[in-house]
Amino acid sequence: MERVLHDTWYARPAARSWTCEPAPAGVREFHAALAGYAPTPLTETPGPAAGLGVACLLVKDESSRLGLPAFKALGASWAIHRILAARPGDDPVLLVTATDGNHGRAVARMARLFGQRARVFVPKGVHPAAVAAIAAEGARVTEVGGDYDEAVRGAARAADEPGAVLVQDTAWPGYEETPGWIVEGYSTLFAELDEQLPGTPDLVVVPAGVGSLAQAAVRHYRAGTGAPALMTVEPDSAACVLASLLRGAPVSVETGGTIMAGLNCGTPSSLAWPYLRDGLDAAVAISDADSAAAARDLAADGIAAGPCGAAALAGARAALTGEGAEARRAALGVGPGATVVLLSTEGPDANPAL
Repeated sequence: MERVLHDTWYARPAARSWTCEPAPAGVREFHAALAGYAPTPLTETPGPAAGLGVACLLVKDESSRLGLPAFKALGASWAIHRILAARPGDDPVLLVTATDGNHGRAVARMARLFGQRARVFVPKGVHPAAVAAIAAEGARVTEVGGDYDEAVRGAARAADEPGAVLVQDTAWPGYEETPGWIVEGYSTLFAELDEQLPGTPDLVVVPAGVGSLAQAAVRHYRAGTGAPALMTVEPDSAACVLASLLRGAPVSVETGGTIMAGLNCGTPSSLAWPYLRDGLDAAVAISDADSAAAARDLAADGIAAGPCGAAALAGARAALTGEGAEARRAALGVGPGATVVLLSTEGPDANPAL
């Protein structure tokens, strides 16, 4: 596998002219019927906006989503709903997944709410508090000695057992239906954004692990609801999306330690890849120090962001300021009158590493 990239920036402005089919109807209505559902806030942050040289900077704050401190419950709930609806009879199933933290906790919570069991594989390096939070949802937790990709392989093997079903948020050839349902679940986040923000933003910044949330963003904004620039952000120690975009084909990278645990992924989802390749305007990689500084600055504005959530602000800073910023801003179409939306995907409680 490849190691950390020297290149930390990719741009393809032609992405704004690419189109695709929208997410299916009915997802938002399903979520709205769940206990505890409410749209997450969209908060303006004038201080960071001035630092970025834009007119308006808005943060979609996913620090409390369906009772959990991250957006992942949207995808897990819709996918489990679809899985159970497709199974005949009332026999309970074992829902199996791998996670760096947030997805596994969401699967465990939704399994319990739907009267099912869950088993969650976690890779080496996940904070013990995150592991404990998954176990507290009633899931059986299996810790593996390797990285996220190894945890995924372990979950896939366990899901081959009778009565077990894999609920993974990354796809590979032959396993794409359930990851597709998870991506569909994320469409609720963007439907809320449309209601909260009149008009179309100029730039939407999305933290990327395997690329599933970014796929949902591309599917939403390239399906006729507007044409903002879309940019992903990753840790510079686990930038598999950026590496793949630079190569022009999916590649795996060797991951290192990072406080951005939920983004510590070495291989992009095969289902997401065509959308990322054709629909993303840009990708950037950032350091742990960048993420930590962004989290502190968001906290000063009253926004509780974990390292992955704060990555969006750090990525915007990396793209819109500093040496070479004029060319990067031009590629993104971001001028002084621009409106920028950051997806803050988790709260600090989702990742105690910071």
